[in-house]
Amino acid sequence: MNEIRSRGHYAGSGWTALFAAWFVALSSSLGAIFIGEVMGQTPCELCWFQRAFMFPLAIMLGIAAYRSDRDVLPYAFALALAGWVIALYHLLLYLGVVPDENQQCGSGPSCSNGEMTLFGAVPIPLLSLVAFSAILFFLNLYRRSRS
Repeated sequence: MNEIRSRGHYAGSGWTALFAAWFVALSSSLGAIFIGEVMGQTPCELCWFQRAFMFPLAIMLGIAAYRSDRDVLPYAFALALAGWVIALYHLLLYLGVVPDENQQCGSGPSCSNGEMTLFGAVPIPLLSLVAFSAILFFLNLYRRSRS
């Protein structure tokens, strides 16, 4: 047991932060699949781009949490930050801050109407932005930890 702790596995708040980042990424990935496949909401192009950054995070952070691998930080930060930027743009598009002429949603559902909400109230782009923000927060906590 001491050997496991000496290698950093499951030791202290660092691992907890990495586990939390993985949990957010996994929950978000499963939520995106649920919204698309079970609820039948077809994702727009920007949603697909966000998924392209979130899905690998769920796998990468899960392996890193299991191994307490600090080497994951540059890759995870890059993926989460890129996803965050796309989610922010998507939310600004949804809120009407970005003009419709610049809309990148193509042939899928529009980002500027009620189809992009969960339960008719919470905008899906906001959920994505919150998820990427939480992952960045937990990764920063993990980076600052000494484990």
